[in-house]
Amino acid sequence: MEFFFTSIARSITKLSSYAILLVLLFSCSIFTSTEAYDSLDPEGNITIKWDVMSWTPDGYVAVVTMFNFQQYRHIQAPGWSLGWSWAKKEVIWSMMGGQTTEQGDCSRFKGNVPHCCKKDPTVVDLLPGTPYNQQIANCCKGGVINSWVQDPANAASSFQVSVGAAGTTNKTVKLPKNFTLRAPGPGYTCGPAKIVKPTKFTTADQRRVTQALMTWNVTCTYSQFLAQKTPTCCVSLSSFYNNTIVSCPTCTCGCQNNLTHPGSCVDPNNPYLASVVEGSGKTSYQPLVQCTSHMCPIRVHWHVKLNYKDYWRVKITITNFNYRMNYTQWNLVVQHPNFDNLTQIFSFNYKSLTPYAAINDTAMLWGVKFYNDLLSQAGPLGNVQSELLFRKDKATFTFDKGWAFPRRIYFNGDNCVMPPPDAYPWLPNASSRPTVSLLYSILTILAVSVIVLAYA
Repeated sequence: MEFFFTSIARSITKLSSYAILLVLLFSCSIFTSTEAYDSLDPEGNITIKWDVMSWTPDGYVAVVTMFNFQQYRHIQAPGWSLGWSWAKKEVIWSMMGGQTTEQGDCSRFKGNVPHCCKKDPTVVDLLPGTPYNQQIANCCKGGVINSWVQDPANAASSFQVSVGAAGTTNKTVKLPKNFTLRAPGPGYTCGPAKIVKPTKFTTADQRRVTQALMTWNVTCTYSQFLAQKTPTCCVSLSSFYNNTIVSCPTCTCGCQNNLTHPGSCVDPNNPYLASVVEGSGKTSYQPLVQCTSHMCPIRVHWHVKLNYKDYWRVKITITNFNYRMNYTQWNLVVQHPNFDNLTQIFSFNYKSLTPYAAINDTAMLWGVKFYNDLLSQAGPLGNVQSELLFRKDKATFTFDKGWAFPRRIYFNGDNCVMPPPDAYPWLPNASSRPTVSLLYSILTILAVSVIVLAYA
């Protein structure tokens, strides 16, 4: 009998080890996204185009334009910064529509001093209100570039640069290298510059076409894993047919740790809340979040609200828990099979995305201009909401097994963490719901066996 109990104890210990391993693997699969490829926007990238417009005695004048070809990922304040390394000993004599962050050592020059002499300059956009004689087209927006779908007219940013100590022909110009793009933090990886066909330009009267003397492109792609170590948003769920509210998973974006890292979050009931937020560093763009179980700056709540004969209704609420950030031009991407029968949407803009050609199951949502396109910082006004009305497809519609909840959600281009599927609200008559895990069942059977043998 002693040997039997010892075997049972060893089995339970072994199963517990397996359980811990499974939990760790499950956590890694949920909270880690290492790939730069985005299946919902497979062609999305930022393309940086250099157009050499004229030659100078010691170099050239080029217009540099960044095109945001990402459907739903934009660059928000404080904006982009673009860096590179010169191939030779080039300098920047002057700029329009942008400026370098440092001038560098220009002591070797007498008389005219260049704008920048650094081997690896970093350029930023100029601010709105810049004098007209320092502007060019598509400049001076503080580095903000909107997404291609949301605002194509403002999905580009440009500056002009006059380069000296460089080649003066197509054969002697050396392309810059080691491009970096911060927007405003890390996340983008840029490839090498590649010479392409010169860009062609059409005059305003549409009667003449000119072209650049030389053009090269640089392509930059985004990875959420490189941008931040932890997720930035999470999803919670609820429904009219179940009283359960499925919250964001605990510690989704971090854990409360005021013992070793005091001030990592803010208690919304703190009587000195305003002074705490003001004293935390307004110029910092690191999130200062409200103390919650999930610690995410953004939570998206999906509520299955009503069921009609031929339709069903969903309410979406986006809540900002970040005291340091107002999200301008925010957007949401939601994947659900019933978006092919979306009948009406209230107070949000909508566009269908079809990353899988004929399959229409992905929608991009964003706020109405001057109404709710600004998601205010954490507080009473820190949320936006809308309702969606879907028409039922009798062949596929069901409330069973969590079908009414989204497959995935992105906020501002970042994948939000979903609750585990077995936690979704189930129908009241769903007697088959697995309320206990397999491991728990095995341990229960073993414990009952032990008790039976003990009394036998």
